[in-house]
Amino acid sequence: MGIKSFIGRRTKVEKVVSEQIIVSDYMSRNLIVFKPKQSVLEVMDLLIENRISGGPVVNENHELVGIISEGDCIKQITESRYYNQPLENINVEGHMVKDVETISGDMNIFDAAEKFLSSKRRRFPIIEDGKLVGQISQKDILKAALKLKGNSW
Repeated sequence: MGIKSFIGRRTKVEKVVSEQIIVSDYMSRNLIVFKPKQSVLEVMDLLIENRISGGPVVNENHELVGIISEGDCIKQITESRYYNQPLENINVEGHMVKDVETISGDMNIFDAAEKFLSSKRRRFPIIEDGKLVGQISQKDILKAALKLKGNSW
């Protein structure tokens, strides 16, 4: 008996129509926010209690004025120790990052992933009509990718 060539049966390949997957579908809307006059000690307590690494700082009109992170708090701890100053009287306003990069809620989730890679940031606030409406983190990007399971990449 001779050798048969087996090509196998070809199944019809269905074209997957990919809808636009945008940041606002995966961003967090229920945020822990901080105030400029809030004490750094209170911020550290909230970061630990809520298991977050940072968060947006908003004014009384809920407009974004900065971001404070664990790193900002650690920097303040070391400066306070060096200069022998108590942390009780130190507020967020003087230690937050004021030049905050934001992204649009309408941005494609994969473009947002590229922005995370190029900027080395852990979170981006989302602003609409001048107000903070949400935040997207690297973890939110991972959640979106897991939900898609690579089917429409």
